Amino acid sequence: MTIPAYRFSTAPMMEWTDRHWRAFARTLTKKALLYTEMVTAPALIYGDLERLTEHSSAEHPLALQIGGSNPDELYQATHRVKEMGFYEINLNLGCPSDRVQAGCFGAALMANPAQVSECFSAMQNASGENGPKITAKIRLGIDDQNPEETLPDFMAMLSRAQIKHVIIHARKAILGGLSPKQNREIPPLNYKLVHAIKKQFSDMEIVLNGGLKTIDQCINELGEFDGVMVGRAAYQNPQILLQVDREIFNEDPPHQTAFEALQSYRPYVEDILQQGFPLKHLTRHLVNLYHEVPGARQFRRILSERAHLPGADWSVIEDALRAIPNVENL
Repeated sequence: MTIPAYRFSTAPMMEWTDRHWRAFARTLTKKALLYTEMVTAPALIYGDLERLTEHSSAEHPLALQIGGSNPDELYQATHRVKEMGFYEINLNLGCPSDRVQAGCFGAALMANPAQVSECFSAMQNASGENGPKITAKIRLGIDDQNPEETLPDFMAMLSRAQIKHVIIHARKAILGGLSPKQNREIPPLNYKLVHAIKKQFSDMEIVLNGGLKTIDQCINELGEFDGVMVGRAAYQNPQILLQVDREIFNEDPPHQTAFEALQSYRPYVEDILQQGFPLKHLTRHLVNLYHEVPGARQFRRILSERAHLPGADWSVIEDALRAIPNVENL
């Protein structure tokens, strides 16, 4: 039996999960479902589509996250990207940032289930029977909502809209007074409620997101859920991804060590440098590769101080690696 890619996924994170990070992530896991950064529907309609959705086949399985609240725009955006090979197209109903709120989408949409239903109907129509599946990423609720009362109703609406795959960030979003960072930390996690939702909507694929930091924690939750999604923990400690293929998908990872993975990333780095991009665009995703081992601080310092210099190349990464004792085995 094939284990679906959404069994373990990495969260979409603005300014973090760009194509350079995704190329690096693929040296650590070939099986996990990766997500793009969120792209707004108007940008996909009127902007440089090739640049906004730039990716390679090596990044697959890859999901595209869209932000928007206008059904017509979401229809057009979905129609434009449906042939690009994305594993799924996800509508963002969870982001609490002020910028997203100003566009009346993200978590703010959870206050208007009727509009959400129209949005999903439009996206489903655009994708068609053979296109990528349309999925939702939500919070437990927003502001003064009582999630124990409102979340089951919201899930029922999603089910009626033929949305069968939902990623639930197990926190409320407080749209007035908390920053996005605070919204990831202050509202308490409520896994118990998400467990109850999975039991109530057993025919839906439910992916748990929020607060997951270790593979053991993920495996424990996979006893109940269809999948888990890990965000900052996978970015801030990338070696977690080295465990994913073996522990979650029962397959060998693409490389046995972070050192081997980084060496395999070198051709990509050198290709990007030849295109005229500075090294700092790539090394910012590498600074946490060695986490809490001797030499890690020096590794980070070398990358941070030298990658932005004119002419910086792979030798900067080699020098940083020399700061880690026995790095070939780590």
